[in-house]
Amino acid sequence: MATKPSHAAEPALLSGGNPKIPKAYGDAPVQAYIAAMPGWKSDLGRRLDEIIAATVPDVNKAVKWNTPLYGMADQGWFLGFHCFTRYVKVTFFNGGFLDPMPPGASKTAGVRHLDLREDDPLDEEQFADWVRQASRLPGERM
Repeated sequence: MATKPSHAAEPALLSGGNPKIPKAYGDAPVQAYIAAMPGWKSDLGRRLDEIIAATVPDVNKAVKWNTPLYGMADQGWFLGFHCFTRYVKVTFFNGGFLDPMPPGASKTAGVRHLDLREDDPLDEEQFADWVRQASRLPGERM
């Protein structure tokens, strides 16, 4: 009896199109999350990841709570991003200390957001500067 080749199941998409990826550490789960981001968001996620890795070559990566996280050893997580229906939200956990601060305020003290929509140009130079600054600050322990 012939068997069909097995294909890895595509990750489920949660509300807003956020990929459901199991909690794990390292680059592989982050890449799985990015590959599962729907439509234009996957290209954006890939570019964000490339900029972060180029700016902070020794960055640690993980996926927790269906969110890619980036941090420094012994300092905690400084950045994460998450898919919503119409945008990708980049969260700087100590963004209130960045100069200039990312534009999106948060209910959580010190946290700042950058919401990126399909037609929004990404200011790669500013984003890299925020990543550089954020990587030098104490991060969140999660």
